[in-house]
Amino acid sequence: QVQLVESGGGLVQAGGSLRLSCAASGSIFSINAMGWYRQAPGKQRELVAAITSGGSTNYADSVKGRFTISRDNAKNTVYLQMNSLKPEDTAVYYCNAAEFGDTIVVVTTTLGLDYWGQGTQVTVSS
Repeated sequence: QVQLVESGGGLVQAGGSLRLSCAASGSIFSINAMGWYRQAPGKQRELVAAITSGGSTNYADSVKGRFTISRDNAKNTVYLQMNSLKPEDTAVYYCNAAEFGDTIVVVTTTLGLDYWGQGTQVTVSS
C-alpha cells in the first residue's frame, strides 16, 4: 500500500507564496507521473499541474507563470511552488501519482492515476 501525504498548506494573503509538498511512502514499486489537483467549495476538482519522472510539465492556464511543479525522484516527492496567490486559488489541493504511467496525459485524464493524497487546505485572503 502506498500513501501520499501532503503538507505546506495554510492561510496566506493575496500576493503571497506557499510551497506544497507531497511525499509517497509505503510499498512503492515505482512512482512515475505525479500531479496536483484542487477543489474549491461548490466546484469540480480541477487539474493544477502535472509532471513526469523525466521532468516534463503541464499547467492549467489559470496558474501558468505563477505556480511551478517539481519533484525529487530519489525521495518520491512532488512539490508545488505557488507564487502571486489569488483568492480564487483557495481550495483543497490534492497530490496524485501513477505507479506505471509516465505521461502528462496520465495525470490530466486521471485514468492512470493509482494514488491520491488526503488533501491540504490553501486559503488566500484578499
